[in-house]
Amino acid sequence: DGLLEYPQYTRPAEFRGWEVPAVLRSGNHARVARWRRAQALARTAARRPDLIAERGGLTDDERRLVEELADPLP
Repeated sequence: DGLLEYPQYTRPAEFRGWEVPAVLRSGNHARVARWRRAQALARTAARRPDLIAERGGLTDDERRLVEELADPLP
């Protein structure tokens, strides 16, 4: 789909002060999929805006998803 990948985590749930987001530990596959999509969109927009432009920009639904679920990037 022309996006960068979402962040990926492994065990333990906390490592050196970094914590795995609660949504990923919840077991709710639909919420996990939405979170992953939002993260992929946000990462791509921040790091490779050219890829977003090639897709014709973000749709209104994608923009709302990012605003709702994406973690702020450093």
